[in-house]
Amino acid sequence: MSQYNFKKIAVVPTAKDFIDIILSKTQRKTPTVVHKQYKIARIRNFYNRKVKFSQQSFHDRLTQILTEFPKLDEVHPFYADLMNVLYDKDHYKLALGQLNTARHLIDNVAKDYVRLLKYGDSLYRCKQLKRAALGRMATIMKRQATNLTYLEQVRQHLARLPSIDPYTRTIIICGFPNVGKSSFINKITRADVEVQPYAFTTKSLYVGHMDYKYLRWQVIDTPGILDHPLEDRNVIEMQAVTALAHLRACILYFIDLSEQCGHNLEEQVLLFESIRPLFTNKPLIVVANKTDIVTLDDLPKEKRDTLKIFEDSPDIPVIETSTVNDQGIMEVKIEACEKLLCFRVDQKMRTKKVDGILNRLHVAVPKPRDNKERPPVIPPNILLKKQQQAEKQKKKLERDIELEMGDDYVLDLKKSYTDIPEEERWDIIPEFWDGHNIADYIDPDIFEKLAELEQEEEIREETGMYVVPKMEMDQTMKDIKELALKIRHKKAIIREEARVNKQNKKPAIPRTASVKVKDRTVAKLKKSMKNLEVDISNTKNAHFMKTKQKTKLTSTPAKQMRMEVSTEKQEKMNKLKALVKPSRNDMGVKDVAMKKKLARIAHRAIAKKVTKYGLKGEGDRFIGTKMPKHLYAGKRGSGKTDRR
Repeated sequence: MSQYNFKKIAVVPTAKDFIDIILSKTQRKTPTVVHKQYKIARIRNFYNRKVKFSQQSFHDRLTQILTEFPKLDEVHPFYADLMNVLYDKDHYKLALGQLNTARHLIDNVAKDYVRLLKYGDSLYRCKQLKRAALGRMATIMKRQATNLTYLEQVRQHLARLPSIDPYTRTIIICGFPNVGKSSFINKITRADVEVQPYAFTTKSLYVGHMDYKYLRWQVIDTPGILDHPLEDRNVIEMQAVTALAHLRACILYFIDLSEQCGHNLEEQVLLFESIRPLFTNKPLIVVANKTDIVTLDDLPKEKRDTLKIFEDSPDIPVIETSTVNDQGIMEVKIEACEKLLCFRVDQKMRTKKVDGILNRLHVAVPKPRDNKERPPVIPPNILLKKQQQAEKQKKKLERDIELEMGDDYVLDLKKSYTDIPEEERWDIIPEFWDGHNIADYIDPDIFEKLAELEQEEEIREETGMYVVPKMEMDQTMKDIKELALKIRHKKAIIREEARVNKQNKKPAIPRTASVKVKDRTVAKLKKSMKNLEVDISNTKNAHFMKTKQKTKLTSTPAKQMRMEVSTEKQEKMNKLKALVKPSRNDMGVKDVAMKKKLARIAHRAIAKKVTKYGLKGEGDRFIGTKMPKHLYAGKRGSGKTDRR
């Protein structure tokens, strides 16, 4: 950042914490005991010191807040406009102005009460004046509660803003939502921007960095922009418009040839025309993305005619890319960097500084004299020396080969084993075999024995020992072979069918298992007891004689009235929903099933951040204060210096 590091702004406490911090500091840093024998002048000084210290503490803390927060008139216009988009500029200035007024009021209160304390004629009067002074200061700060809360929210938002340098080499990516901007920045930089198959995944500016020609470049991924008037654009879209308007950069305008983003080519060209004033005096490249699905040559004639606005203008190159198979990614990167470098050099050549640099350069061109041509000549003795050096070219060292090959170099000492034949030079020689040292079993006559064995083998081959006789199968063997082949084929089919059926088959619960047959009745119980000669005649109030009565549910008039009222409310709500403009999430995707699927994916992605990582939202980088110093630091008592 050129002027401000927003991440270093101190935390703005709430009004209650602000008062607690200052009063606690006053209690710790100033004397706390007044003795009876003190003279009135010393008592006045005692309470004067308390009031002045509190006023100075309030003044210093408020001054720190006012100086650390950026002034919109002093920062780069990009940051000023971005802050105005994210939170209202007037509200921000008003909050800082209220704190400045509170600082002056606290200074005036302290001044008035210090003047009154000079006339305090007793300990009680001085103490009451001190209490009144601190009370009025605390009341002034309580009235700033809303401003302090608002500024803390602004501070948290500023800390989450990306570190964008408005003066460095910059490439800005823009276009409709879901055309492949975030996938492209992930390919050319180390930025890890979230990519999802639904619109408005990117809700803020993301910055990635890359290197080209030993220079550092920043690439900005902007949120998607929809084609409607400037006043109708929301905060997410206005961030992209702000970046396009104020940053001197190369613009990459992305279009989706496959139209899978939910917008056809005509709409994408219309958006280009509507934001074209933002591209003035900036190098521009049109990137035709998703060519792995549809290329420019595959487009029908009427679709191709809509892109004539790009093809007719020589200053706007159209490059086909695909982030799936990396087609055209490096071409876009190189073209954008070269165009921006040429543009920046051209801009600097128009300034007054160039004259001072060009005056230092002088190219000497000798004038011809006496009408003779004098071409460049190398003396013959120099040529002879060069020829001799070429003949005596020294042998390359392993170090020279390592410097040439770089990371691909591997040390190979066996290539200098010239005594061993070429085909055997790189054979792996084992030192141990089955736990025995091979050197102990080396036979000095092994080559002679090997030669004898080879001669024997040649004799055997000549005599035809290894010739295999031809066996012809009769008809029976052929039939058996064909039958075996059919059996194997049939077994393979049965095995595959069983595997497929096993995957598709789900365990079914029989109907009899889900329905319990009630076979225990009072009549059966009486019959079984009678067979056992047990008298159960006096069992009128017995438990098994009591059975539940099935009651028919009927709706009461009050319930019916409630149902009618609820249906009327539902109808009113449906009418209101029909009048309300559809939400931004419903505008991109037309298919209902795909919309539900994308909503589930988005919900899962956001829920993972909120639940698993404990973040407040998608762009959360805030780490709260772990241990506020003013609550854990105290006055050092007497006799505690033995640790030295």
